[in-house]
Amino acid sequence: MIWSLPDLPPLDLDVAAELRRIVDGKAKPPGALGRLEDLAVQLGAIQGRVDPHADRAVVLLFAGDHGLTEDGVSAYPREVTAAMVRLILDGRASVSALARATGAEVRVIDAGVAGALPPHPMLQASKVREGTRNAAREAAMTAEECAQALACGAGAVHSAVAAGAEVIALGEMGIGNTAAASLLLHRLGPAPLADCIGLGAGHDDAGLARKQRVLAAAAERCDAHEPFEVLRQFGGLEIAGMTGAALAAAAARRPVVVDGFISTAAVLVAARLQPRVLDYCFFGHSSAERAHRLMLAQLSAQPLLDLGLRLGEGTGAVLALPILRAAAAMARETASLAEVLGQA
Repeated sequence: MIWSLPDLPPLDLDVAAELRRIVDGKAKPPGALGRLEDLAVQLGAIQGRVDPHADRAVVLLFAGDHGLTEDGVSAYPREVTAAMVRLILDGRASVSALARATGAEVRVIDAGVAGALPPHPMLQASKVREGTRNAAREAAMTAEECAQALACGAGAVHSAVAAGAEVIALGEMGIGNTAAASLLLHRLGPAPLADCIGLGAGHDDAGLARKQRVLAAAAERCDAHEPFEVLRQFGGLEIAGMTGAALAAAAARRPVVVDGFISTAAVLVAARLQPRVLDYCFFGHSSAERAHRLMLAQLSAQPLLDLGLRLGEGTGAVLALPILRAAAAMARETASLAEVLGQA
């Protein structure tokens, strides 16, 4: 499978200027709806239309396992990844409930789950390999495997767009992936490694200390700094999938709604490869994982929500969707001040 870095179109600045004029002329004081007005303008500039829409949203949830779990970087065994994917496919996971509540479709992409998953209408079987190698000892992926994972992310976006998706939301499932995300932030932020490592899912103090030792060994093993090589050395197959998806969605002029720490790490890689991708991104929330705020600051990103979430699965991205829909509806449906004055 061949992957190449896509060219990303610039935002439509003419539409942005016209939509700003329209929003400022609504029946309200200019700026009275705060960031909602900015979101509407960004949506319009992405889509190239003064009547933006964000109704048909698809959550692309990438799943993969990590060799780093061999050294205890997670409080949970890697078998939990496959178990949680099956729960998502069964419609009983947290993201399943939230997606139903917000009218979003969930699709799961198996980029690298260790173990077989049964066929399912919601599942895209794109397994590159059964989990990455242990990045504390060797590169997590070969160059070919990393490119294949990037391509599987792009392919998932192309399928969603062909089916009518107006918005792409990113989510993930992968035991051990906070460790991989910490290494990506450390090298691509860049940021001191100690500032990039948090508790993840369920660690106690002893577990955190073990995680810090393992990630220090991984960082010492390789001094890669070029984005693709950093992703290959330290990333996950599901993270590479989300990176490819973010870039493909931007190339297709689709808004990208980013979830938490892991999804943002994928966008960090994408932004280091193609900085323009950030013009297409909306950051759903600020995670309780401490390094997420640091990562958001590195990207000059303003999250839409701060609910103390630290689950992943795309849950924060899904919860942000109604805000984008409200912004688009405001731009399309709110009367202008001129109309109000004409009726007086």
